Amino acid sequence: MNKQWYEAHFENYGKKYDRESYTQGTVGECDFIEREINFDKSLKILDVGCGTGRHAIELSKRGYSVTGIDLSESQLKRAKEKAAENNLTIDFQRQDARSLPFNNEFDVAIMLCGGGFSLMETDEMNFEILKNVTKSLKPQAKFIFTTSNGLFPLNNNVDEFYASAAVEGNAICKNSTFDLMTFRDHNIVEFEDDDGNKKTLECNEKYYVPCEITWLLKSLGYKIIDIFGARLGEFSREHKLTTKDFEMLVIAEN
Repeated sequence: MNKQWYEAHFENYGKKYDRESYTQGTVGECDFIEREINFDKSLKILDVGCGTGRHAIELSKRGYSVTGIDLSESQLKRAKEKAAENNLTIDFQRQDARSLPFNNEFDVAIMLCGGGFSLMETDEMNFEILKNVTKSLKPQAKFIFTTSNGLFPLNNNVDEFYASAAVEGNAICKNSTFDLMTFRDHNIVEFEDDDGNKKTLECNEKYYVPCEITWLLKSLGYKIIDIFGARLGEFSREHKLTTKDFEMLVIAEN
């Protein structure tokens, strides 16, 4: 059975992933999470699509209880190595976010840097992630996540954005084609895995507009839904979402 692009991309990419430019904002992002949860270390946090554990590890260093889930064994292996290096005990589990085993167990869920959401091959699968994360949360919980901003490709050239963000040694995205009917961006990603093997993948990712995200979350019972511009390492309620923001920051409370 052929792997989906997001499975192939991350199957041997644990070390290279931590060098990507989009993973460099961890400390500032965790500062924001702490403020959002009022520094309450009694809360249980679920980190969805935790990757190499960068947010889970930083929050654990600060005294929070975090469970990290990811689909990639390679990413989880690196997360466990990093946790051990920091003398931290963190519950990292290989789980598919479309089918989570948790029920009313967590006070907070985070799903940052995509976290799997919007990468799935159908809108229905993306919704299953939102639904399963919601099922994992207790009543009066908070769900904080980022996702691609559909207002961006309507007003900007995605290839130019990728080119401006390119860093030598990191994955390169190019040949972007944005479909107005589906709000999916089809592109090519070129990268080297942790063993130095060069790979090329055809990718597609769903972009969401604020009203769509709001409707999806309301359908799941969220009462308060706030959406802001997501700036790397500088999450803030002061950053009003604009057409220049590549990602949006969503904060939902049920």
